Amino acid sequence: MAETKLSLPGDVMSWIGETVGQPVTSADRIPGGATREAWYVDVADPGGRTRELFLRYSPDPLPERSAFHTLATEAEVMKALGSTEVAVPHILAVHPHREAVLSDRVHGATWFYRIGDPDEQVRVAQDFIRNLAAQHRLDPRDLNLPSLGPVRTAKEHALERIEGIRRRGTAPDGSMDPLLRLSADWLERNVPDYEGPVVLVQGDTGPGNFMYEDGRVTAVVDWELCHFGDPMDDIAWLSLRTVQDTFTHLPDRLREYEELSGHAIDTDRIWYYRLFAESTMATLYPNDGPGSHRPGEGGETVTRDIGNGIIYRQLHRRLWLEALGNVMGMDLEPPEMPAPGSLPEWHHLYADVLGSIKTIVPRISDPLGSQWTKGVARVVKYLQEIDASGREYAQLESEEIARLLGRGPEPLGQGREELATAAREGAVSDPDYVRYLWNRVLRDDHLMRTASGALHERTWPPLR
Repeated sequence: MAETKLSLPGDVMSWIGETVGQPVTSADRIPGGATREAWYVDVADPGGRTRELFLRYSPDPLPERSAFHTLATEAEVMKALGSTEVAVPHILAVHPHREAVLSDRVHGATWFYRIGDPDEQVRVAQDFIRNLAAQHRLDPRDLNLPSLGPVRTAKEHALERIEGIRRRGTAPDGSMDPLLRLSADWLERNVPDYEGPVVLVQGDTGPGNFMYEDGRVTAVVDWELCHFGDPMDDIAWLSLRTVQDTFTHLPDRLREYEELSGHAIDTDRIWYYRLFAESTMATLYPNDGPGSHRPGEGGETVTRDIGNGIIYRQLHRRLWLEALGNVMGMDLEPPEMPAPGSLPEWHHLYADVLGSIKTIVPRISDPLGSQWTKGVARVVKYLQEIDASGREYAQLESEEIARLLGRGPEPLGQGREELATAAREGAVSDPDYVRYLWNRVLRDDHLMRTASGALHERTWPPLR
């Protein structure tokens, strides 16, 4: 169990004070930080003025099979980029044995959609493209990045990372999620024959992972998935981040990227790395599979936004199937949806709870508490849809499984396992199995439509 909830341990506070030579006066956890916690830390200098710092911190060591780099490796990358044109935070210290990195605080916002002026949106987006192009013009051999290993060909790096996906996605009993198996096999068979320059790929790059202020990028942050590889890898990640947030008209930005970076946009390679990105996303957490323990199941305090987690897992599952269907040349159509039924008499309670949350949120001064409370509202909306239509959706899936297996419906969990086995053994074709998974994901997507809000309508952006 994590040793901290919403406060920093005393030894971390002491380390910060020793690093800067002054005691910590305040430490506040803020929303964001991706897989690690994000903290605003203030110290007072000898003149009584406040020095603003930023801490990336995880109370637990990095899991053995994690896709992420340690925070020390992230700091190494940002230090290496500190003398380049890429805007990165100034690193002050790396904790000697904890997952903690201290830097100067960079001012600016992260969520791109909050920029109200369309002209300012374009200026910020263009400045990010200038940063990305500058990053991709660098020869990674000139950077001091021993933690990332030697620079090889883009194909060699891709194959190494596919092996990482397989390793992280294989359960202790040797099983693997069928969609992940299909994707890893396809990726391995179809690595692009790209022989151009290898670059430092940020991974997960784009809106939400850079900071901006006054029409410019103040820092590119979150390098926990960086690696060497094909520049189109980062373009695929940028298009993925564009689905999650907004980023002006992507084809305009890609034309600017071509001119500034010298790397031509290749749509086939971008679709390849879109599938690669989603396959990577599916194996970020080594224990996040079916049947695994989830925070809160044992009664402990949950220190994350559970509503945000469920809607983004669903979004990525849908984008993953869209990417796989595209590279396989499949025309995936929406499945049948059941007709709305009558609601149980207790359904007014969902509206009552949601109304209460709507009243509570504006009265919460803590940004983290406000965001997580909104996440609880998303969960309530999802539970309401499951309560109203979940059985009908499960029945449609059971009937589809029975058709593919050629026998009567089984209990849903058993039917899913038997269908996965049949697909793995070749008794059900890959296209038929992908179409079944697509139908299942689209039905789940429909159940989550009210919880997901605007994300429900978003998909991969155009590239040309």
